[in-house]
Amino acid sequence: MRFIGGVIQKLQRHPKRIVFPEGAEPRVLQAARQFFSLQIGAPILLGDRTRIKTIASNLNVSLEGVRIINPEDSEELGRFVELYTRLREAKGMDPKKAREAMLKPNYFGAMMVAMRQADGLVSGTNESAGSVLRPLFQIFRRAPGVSTASSCMIMEVEDSRFGCEGTLLMSDCGVIPEPNVEQLADIAVSTAGLALRLLGVRPKVALLSFSSHGSATHSSVEKIQAATALAREKAKALLLEADFEGELQVDAALVPEVAGRKLPGNPVAGKANVLIFPDLNSGNIGAKLVQHMARSNAYGQIVLGLDQPAADVSRGANAHDILGVAGIVGQQAIAYRELYPKAGIQFPLIS
Repeated sequence: MRFIGGVIQKLQRHPKRIVFPEGAEPRVLQAARQFFSLQIGAPILLGDRTRIKTIASNLNVSLEGVRIINPEDSEELGRFVELYTRLREAKGMDPKKAREAMLKPNYFGAMMVAMRQADGLVSGTNESAGSVLRPLFQIFRRAPGVSTASSCMIMEVEDSRFGCEGTLLMSDCGVIPEPNVEQLADIAVSTAGLALRLLGVRPKVALLSFSSHGSATHSSVEKIQAATALAREKAKALLLEADFEGELQVDAALVPEVAGRKLPGNPVAGKANVLIFPDLNSGNIGAKLVQHMARSNAYGQIVLGLDQPAADVSRGANAHDILGVAGIVGQQAIAYRELYPKAGIQFPLIS
C-alpha cells in the first residue's frame, strides 16, 4: 500500500471524476463507494439506474456521492451521437450506427471523457480488452510525440529493494503482440513519462531481452538495441529526463549484485524502475508471474499513448484493484490537463 497510499493522498487534494461503464458490476460498485468515501473524487456509474440501485442495496453498498447515468436516457445522447458521427464520418459512420455505439457504456464513457464531463475511464471487469480499447482508440487522440498506444502494469511488491521502493512499471502487457522498433521506443517513452508523474523520481528504463549488452547475437537483440537508441532520441525531443538501457536481462536490470558483475557502473542496471518487454507474450506472462507468485499488488492495464487517461482492468480484478487503478487514472488526469490542454473533441461543439 506504500505506492497506492501516496496516490490516494494526492487525489484527496485534487479529486477527479472517474466514469465506470460497468456500473452494475458488484466489484465496481464497491470500488466506487470506496472512491467516494476516501474523498478522492466523484465516481460516475453507467447503466440502468434501477438495476444498479437494486444490486447496491443487496450488497449493502451506499450510493451516496455516486452519480448514475443511463446512456439511453441521457440528455447528452443526441449530442454524443452527432459528435461521434462527425468524428468517424470518414470511416463510413452514420447516425444510426453512431447511436448504436453510443448506447454501449464504453463508447458513452469515452465520449464523456473526451467532452470533459469526466476526467478518466476505468472498465474491463466483464469486458474483453478489445471492447474496452476500441472506443478509446476511436475517440481519443494520440498523445503528442507518440504514435503508439500501449498499456502498463504497475506492480507494488513487498521487497522495497526493487524498483522505486518496491514499485515497478511493466509494459506492454496488454495491447501490441509484436512491437517493432518504433513501437518499442514509444512504449518505453510513454511508460517513462508515466513513471515520472506517478513516482516523482527519474525513470530508469530497462528494455529487456535474453541478452545483456551483446552477450548473445540475434535479430531480436538487435531490435531491442535499436529501440533503446530511438527511445533516447524521442525522450530528448520531448524534454523527458530519463535513463534508457537495452538490451538487458531482467536480473541485470533489477539485482545490483548481478548488475555489478555484468554491467558495472551502468546507470540503469540493478536500478531499473521501468521494465519494457520485447513482446506481449513475455510482458503478459511476466506481469502475471510477479502478481501471483510474489503476491504483489497489481494495477492495470493503464492505457498509454493517448491524450486522455483510461484503464482496462483485468476480469480477475477485485474491488481493491479497481480502486487502485481508478486512483492512478485520477492522478494521471491531474497532469494530463497541463500536458494536453487541447485534448478532447476539437471541432466546434453543437448547440
